Amino acid sequence: MMLAGLSLTGCQNASELLVADEYPPAYADGFRAGCGSGRQAAGALAQFRKDVPRYMDQPLYAEGWNDGYRQCQAMQIDTGGLTAWRSNALERDRDRAWRHHVDQAKAEAFHR
Repeated sequence: MMLAGLSLTGCQNASELLVADEYPPAYADGFRAGCGSGRQAAGALAQFRKDVPRYMDQPLYAEGWNDGYRQCQAMQIDTGGLTAWRSNALERDRDRAWRHHVDQAKAEAFHR
């Protein structure tokens, strides 16, 4: 349920929701940074962010970052992301070319 809520609100509000659900602030900060990084890794126009010293020193930040990265990367891939958009664009171009070919063949057949 929390994952569905995070997908609707995005990474920016994720830390606010987590804090409201009584997650530690360090975990929430890590989740937000990891979420943006996971989305970027999956092809979204997002920024990779990781506070490495904090990641190394604060286990809650590291856990939040890892969870955010995995969940948001998976959501980006599941919802299609940039790769799916490119794939869909290629399919649309192929479909358009095929329809043009069919229309040309029909026009030629009717012209005879």
